[in-house]
Amino acid sequence: LTPTGSTSTKVELRGNVLLLECIAAGLPTPVIRWIKEGGELPANRTFFENFKKTLKIIEVSEADSGNYKCIARNTLGSAHHVISVTVKAAPYWITAPRNLVLSPGEHGTLICRANGNPKPHISWLANGVPI
Repeated sequence: LTPTGSTSTKVELRGNVLLLECIAAGLPTPVIRWIKEGGELPANRTFFENFKKTLKIIEVSEADSGNYKCIARNTLGSAHHVISVTVKAAPYWITAPRNLVLSPGEHGTLICRANGNPKPHISWLANGVPI
């Protein structure tokens, strides 16, 4: 089984294509099956290539992080390999701040929600000076 050993790791960036490969040898030729431990493979973004040797997930997000197991099986036995996947993300807006026009004496609220992995630090500035 390639990759060798029982586990390996993979880091991918949010929005990219995740490719995981699992190549097994045996006679009769083993059939490859992929599972996500503790979850489901995303149905509308998951594709298999090279007779299921390659698992392809498009537009990955942080929710796609986890352990993926490939299982190679034939009539004489089976072998498996677990790939621990971490999806990293540059900061991105959940709710971007919007311009706010106020009259003197009025109050207003600015909302800024961002996410990423690692989690971004949000800071507020007024005319370039930290508040």
